[in-house]
Amino acid sequence: MSDIHLNADPAELKKFESIASRWWDPTSEFRPLHEINPLRLDYIDRRAGLAGKRVLDVGCGGGILSEAMAARGAIVTGIDLGEANIEVARLHLLESGLDVHYRCVSIEALAVEQPAAFDVVTCMELLEHVPDPASVIEACARLVKPGGPVFLSTLNRNPKSYLFAILGAEYLLRMLPKGTHDYARFIRPSELDRWLRGAGLDLEHLTGLTYNPLTRAYSLDPHDVAVNYMVCARRPGHA
Repeated sequence: MSDIHLNADPAELKKFESIASRWWDPTSEFRPLHEINPLRLDYIDRRAGLAGKRVLDVGCGGGILSEAMAARGAIVTGIDLGEANIEVARLHLLESGLDVHYRCVSIEALAVEQPAAFDVVTCMELLEHVPDPASVIEACARLVKPGGPVFLSTLNRNPKSYLFAILGAEYLLRMLPKGTHDYARFIRPSELDRWLRGAGLDLEHLTGLTYNPLTRAYSLDPHDVAVNYMVCARRPGHA
């Protein structure tokens, strides 16, 4: 795998590769991703109209979102730096029968190789795991066509997110393995907006992704971005 810039934490890569075989087990550590996937998918589809669009899924992991977008008619490329993740994603295509092109390549390298090649770019639950989130966002901006949307999701950095995302999810409810998240890497919406503007993207919409521990249900709430949140940004111009 040739690369011009490896914007990755080896410990983070190793952590997710060590559990890669369980990506598609809805009762595993990845249960929250399976449960929020319909919400993420509908949010993206409503704003981008996935059918027939060429879509890049950055940090695709085992392909949970990639396959869901392909099932909606998108022409999907999924990239991840974890080779074990890509292997699992490719294997699952044999079961699902869907068509997704997976590559083990960094987004920065792909941005040099295929600038403005995608109608839509998604980058979900990745920014809080890389050393340089701004570099990822800049590459997203280069990869999407003018006028195209970029979807990102991450975790806010405040006392409530520490309580819910780390103490709650990792220690009390045990929804995630201990050590899944590093609070210092959580990203405030104001920081994300600054990086978006620096990359030449316009913030179009922001919504929270909330969890009710009593009903064990997730929902979108544009008025509550205190913990998990998603944004839709757009590259100015016309395709």
